Amino acid sequence: MHRLNFKALMLVGAMLLTPLVSPLVMAKGVYQSGPDFIAQTFAPETPKPGVLWLTAEIRQQAQNILDRPVAGLRVRYHMAGSKTAWILEEIGKEMPITIGIVIHQDKIEQIKILAYRESRGGEVRYPAYTAQYRGASLTQDMKLNQNIDGITGATLSMWAVNKVAALALYYHSQTKKTD
Repeated sequence: MHRLNFKALMLVGAMLLTPLVSPLVMAKGVYQSGPDFIAQTFAPETPKPGVLWLTAEIRQQAQNILDRPVAGLRVRYHMAGSKTAWILEEIGKEMPITIGIVIHQDKIEQIKILAYRESRGGEVRYPAYTAQYRGASLTQDMKLNQNIDGITGATLSMWAVNKVAALALYYHSQTKKTD
């Protein structure tokens, strides 16, 4: 009898603690692969990837946007007509966030968090948050032209998404120069 009551007590305790623990656990995850994001963006036919070479000028502007040096010699993207899709990463608090960005006619069409590795701030992946970026473009000073509302507890993640959004818009503008 005591054993059954103990098991029931443990079950009730676990049910009460689950809502407190699950948001922390649920923040981390891979939500969509890069190839699936590209395929979904350009369905039914995925274009071949292009390469944007990071010249000294492009690298300097990217560094200004991100507030840190940029690694690598090139960035891969996919393009069909006036639409480009980018998969970029930026550090949130301590871990990289993998972000898919679709630019169409010099404006953001979609932002999607593909992988989130932090234990907090994962709210940036929800469509209610990412929808704010739709229609955003780049100003002369390389900032987004519209205000993005923050999320309490996800400030660093939000800043990372903002930087990547601006960077994708800048990179998109550079693809026109290489056509």
